[in-house]
Amino acid sequence: MYFTLLANLFLGQIFLASGQQTEASPWVGPEPTSIPKTPQGKLILYGKALIENTSYYLGPKGKVRVASNGMNCQNCHLEAGTKPWGNNYFGVAALYPKFRARSGGMESIAKRVNDCFQRSLNGKGIDSTSKEMKAIIAYMEWLGTNIPKGTKVGGTGIRDIAFLDRAADPEKGKILFQEKCITCHLPEGTGIKNPATGGYTFPPVWGKNSYNIGAGLFRLSRLAGYIYDNMPQGSSYQARQLSEEQAWDLAAYINTRERPGFDNSKDWPDIGGKPIDHPFGPYKDSFSEAQHKLGPFKSMKK
Repeated sequence: MYFTLLANLFLGQIFLASGQQTEASPWVGPEPTSIPKTPQGKLILYGKALIENTSYYLGPKGKVRVASNGMNCQNCHLEAGTKPWGNNYFGVAALYPKFRARSGGMESIAKRVNDCFQRSLNGKGIDSTSKEMKAIIAYMEWLGTNIPKGTKVGGTGIRDIAFLDRAADPEKGKILFQEKCITCHLPEGTGIKNPATGGYTFPPVWGKNSYNIGAGLFRLSRLAGYIYDNMPQGSSYQARQLSEEQAWDLAAYINTRERPGFDNSKDWPDIGGKPIDHPFGPYKDSFSEAQHKLGPFKSMKK
């Protein structure tokens, strides 16, 4: 055990079974050159292509079938799901199957992928036995190479940032959006399409072609953490352009704009397990739905 930890420290890749995140040493995934030149390697490469250009294969005019709204998985899972704190896939193979409170049951990787198709891509799930699902899972499993089962590594997913003492302010967020975001997402939040693939180079952040109200990013803390480490374009956890406070306000502006609906009536069957920023009741506590949506969250923390 000592020598394993010592080796990981030397590589700058500290295993974090507790889920704690470390600024200095986020996990670095395998190099694409390590994908084997075998049938399994071809499946992994196809999975990577599906993540990068989902719309080309599975969008409104998809080459394979129609399953999504025109966005690409990569629009939310940056750099094909490999960017530290960029909503990456490093935790998938090691942590699934797992119990998720949102559904109230055990979930496979295929179930989690289809959740994204139905919510973040505002589309419909794909057959769990299809070549496309097998390819996506193969790619995610390859990204998790050398991560022990049950282990969460540094830089996984989206960072949890500190709650504010006040409610997040959409009006402040609107000003920030106009200053920082319109080059990529345009003043009306409609994003910029890639004419070569039909998908989005920069995704719509609200409106009919964006993620719906059932998506994970519709929770304010998820969007704020995502923005903090990744936005505007060119930002990273090593070179941020926004403060945590600004990230909360930007998230508030984006998530108070119109977007597609979703039947989330079966989410969080144990309402006592709802995150405090889940924006839809009922709740076990006495705080209003408005406060669950925008805060202040610090006073709600259990």
